[in-house]
Amino acid sequence: MTPAARVQGAIEILEAYLSGQSAEQALSRWCRSHRFAGSKDRAALRDLVFDALRCRASYAWLGGGLSARGLMVGALRKRGLAPEDLFNGQTYAPFPVTGDEIAQFGQAENMPDDVALDMPGWLFAQLQDSFGEAALGVCAALQQRAPVDLRVNTLKASVGQAEEALYEDGIATERVAGVATALRVVEGARSVVRSRAFTDGLVELQDAASQLAVLRSPVPHKGRILDFCAGGGGKALALAAGSGGCIHVHDANLKRMRDLPDRAARAGADLRMWNRAEARAFDLVFCDAPCSGSGTWRRSPEAKWTLTPDRLAEYVATQRTVLTAAAPLVRPGGFLVYATCSILTVENAAQTAWFLQAFPAFSLLEASQMLPENPGDGFYFGILRNERSTKG
Repeated sequence: MTPAARVQGAIEILEAYLSGQSAEQALSRWCRSHRFAGSKDRAALRDLVFDALRCRASYAWLGGGLSARGLMVGALRKRGLAPEDLFNGQTYAPFPVTGDEIAQFGQAENMPDDVALDMPGWLFAQLQDSFGEAALGVCAALQQRAPVDLRVNTLKASVGQAEEALYEDGIATERVAGVATALRVVEGARSVVRSRAFTDGLVELQDAASQLAVLRSPVPHKGRILDFCAGGGGKALALAAGSGGCIHVHDANLKRMRDLPDRAARAGADLRMWNRAEARAFDLVFCDAPCSGSGTWRRSPEAKWTLTPDRLAEYVATQRTVLTAAAPLVRPGGFLVYATCSILTVENAAQTAWFLQAFPAFSLLEASQMLPENPGDGFYFGILRNERSTKG
C-alpha cells in the first residue's frame, strides 16, 4: 500500500470507530475485508488509527472537525506535512481536501491547552489540581505510544538468560532502571509472542510500573497471598515468582481469569482459585482495583474519551467496595496493597485516606504515584499494614 492508500484505509477504520465500533473491532474487520494489506501495512494502519485516538482533540482541531478525514488531515498538519500531498484523489488515495474543509482548519497557535494536550477539559482541571505544572508533562506523555515491557519470570530464568533467548529470536531489549525484572523491547516487539522466551514462559508482557508495584510489596516467601482482583493474572504471576509459593486468586468477574490456567502452566506458577469458605486470613492481600485506567491511556486511548464524571464516581464506589471486602482477609500483622493503573488522585491517595479512616487498625507504610514514563505506565500503590497484632 502507498502512504496515501494507508491514510485512506485509516479513514475507513476511523469512520467505523466513530460510528460506534471499538477501534480494535474496526481495525480487525477492515483487515479481514482487505486481504491485500500485508503485515507492514496492517502495522502502519494500527499506528495511524491509535495515534489518532491518542491525539483526537488536537488532530480534530487542526483537521477541521471530529471526522475520520479531519483526524487524518490533522495528523498530517501536526507533523508539518501538506495534506494535499496525500489527499490527492489518485488510485486508493483520499479525495482532495476541499475549500470548505480548509476554511474549518484550526491554527496551532490558537489551540487551548487541554486540546493541545489531548485531554478532556474536566480531567485536565483535575490533573492540574493534583500535579500543578507537572500535569503538562503527564498529558504530553499520554499522547505518545507506550513501550513494550516484559517481566522476566524468575521461576524459570535469570534476566541475562531471558535477554539471550530473546536476542536469539531477533528481539533486542534494554533493562529498565530501578525495576530488576523488567526488560524494554527496543527492536522486534511484534515477534515477542511467537518467541521461544515467551512460549517457554521465560518472559511475560507486563508494564514496568506494574512490576515495580509487586517488587516493592512485602511478599512473604511461600506465605499466604491472595490476589483479590486477579483479572488476567499478570500480578498473580509476578507474586508467584516473588514468593516461590502458591498464590490464591479471585476476581468478581470470572471471565477475566479465563486465560489464567494456561498462563500459569506456561510460567510454572502455582495459582489456585480462592475458596471463600476458607477461614484462614492472608499474609498479603493484593488489590489491583477496577479503575479509570488513566495511567494506561497510551495503550488504550479510547478510554480517555469515554470516561465521564459519573463513570469515575462509579469506579470510586467500586474501589471502596473492594477495599471493604479485602480488609477482613488480612491477618493481624499482615499487609494490604491497594493499587490502580490510574493517575487520578480521587482513585489513589484519596482512597487510601478514606480507607485509613474507615479501618483505623491499618497504617500506611508507603505510597507511590508513578507517572507515565517513570518508569512505565501511570500507576499507584499504597502498602497498608494491619496493626492489630502490635496493639494488643
